Amino acid sequence: MPDLRDFLEIPYEELEERNLAAKAQRQDRTPMDVLREERMRYLADEKRIKAVTVCFTDLEGRLHMLDYDKKFLLKAADNLTFDGSSIRGFSQQSESDLRLAIDWSAFYWLPADVFGPGKVFVFGEVLERDGTPYIGDMRSVLKRYLQGLFEQYGYTCNAANEIEGFLFKGQNAEQHYFETGRFEFVTTSGYYHSLPGSPLRQFIDLAAEVQRAMGFANEKDHPEVAPAQFEMNYSYAEASIAADQVQLYKLLCRQVAYKLGVTASFLPKPITGVNGSGMHTNLSVSQNGTNLFYAADGVDGISALAHDFIKRILNHALDICLVLNSSVNAYRRLDPHYEAPNEIKASPIDRGSMIRIPIGNERSARVEVRSIAPDASPYLAFYTLLKTGLEGALPTQLPAGAVLPDNIYDAITAFSNSSYIGQLLSPEIQARYTALKIMQADRCPRRLGTIIKVPEIQYHHDVTNQYLWSMF
Repeated sequence: MPDLRDFLEIPYEELEERNLAAKAQRQDRTPMDVLREERMRYLADEKRIKAVTVCFTDLEGRLHMLDYDKKFLLKAADNLTFDGSSIRGFSQQSESDLRLAIDWSAFYWLPADVFGPGKVFVFGEVLERDGTPYIGDMRSVLKRYLQGLFEQYGYTCNAANEIEGFLFKGQNAEQHYFETGRFEFVTTSGYYHSLPGSPLRQFIDLAAEVQRAMGFANEKDHPEVAPAQFEMNYSYAEASIAADQVQLYKLLCRQVAYKLGVTASFLPKPITGVNGSGMHTNLSVSQNGTNLFYAADGVDGISALAHDFIKRILNHALDICLVLNSSVNAYRRLDPHYEAPNEIKASPIDRGSMIRIPIGNERSARVEVRSIAPDASPYLAFYTLLKTGLEGALPTQLPAGAVLPDNIYDAITAFSNSSYIGQLLSPEIQARYTALKIMQADRCPRRLGTIIKVPEIQYHHDVTNQYLWSMF
């Protein structure tokens, strides 16, 4: 019987070439109308594409995806709508309709064996009914801020993330946690003890292939310290691209794991008694190709601008802690017994510091924020860190021995009472985000104790769904 379907399937080498070329167009700031015409012409001419996956991210950082029939999209790209009242932290039921615009610069070709044939992927921007940017779309907020810095100062803000995760037995292990009360490692091997053919190494190899094909510019990948823990590193990019790559990284890891019959989890501390997962975020600012954070004769090899950047973040560490550690479970990771980056200070060597100053040169000098968890919204976190580092208040003196909160309630209090957060995010977003976090916190024990509790997994913003949320 002849094959009735002839959908697009592109070899991995060609995928990498296409995605890197699209990434270069975005980094070069190719005008949006040029990209729109080019992409729409491509979609019209390529008969083997059946659908376009358009995604956006909610206020908490969860990725949402809608598949549009290609022919419909070509006709209605300027009039896409969705129900915002069903998205946590978005519009109210009485004013639910929101618009969705396509960011044609953030266009990706997908590996067909992982995501299915005949689809391409693009990021969307959430708009109000009248077409103005939606206040809760932090991706658009970040993009506008970065563009303003470029236009006013010629600044390009760069970011690179080291995102750790765990691999657990079974599909949807997080959603089944309320039934099982436990996670099972796919292997007890860790950093130097995973064989090339182990389940963990097979997952890492497959995920790294997908990552490379999607234009991430891979650098290294490896098992991490804890059992069944992984990390796959890739090169830095402008912060708006890097934030998209965080979402894609977690998406592709989850999808690869699902196809292997296991679960990739980005909970900050899913297992009692072992190291948690972080999302160390490396930041730098360049101007006309020159790294402004580098100074050969500077303290620790970085410039005065970089040191002020660090001081401003440390000065507002309590204000922004909830942004960087956005779940009940995240505060288990800030446990000093497991190399916790919970000390409000910077150091080139002390990994207990909230910020580390890595060894660098003219190209790689940067600031590494270590206290950020992998379940943070990359758009909200990058915007907060960059704007705070460049424009926040400089301290007269930082208190010695200060540490980050060890529970979400203290972080919520600092966030909700902060006049700085109101200026940074707007009082409305401050209130919405606070309300979301209180809802989750109130479903979990106030005192964490030593053992991980079911509710902190079941009601986690990356895990919960309507079914799980209603079981209270």
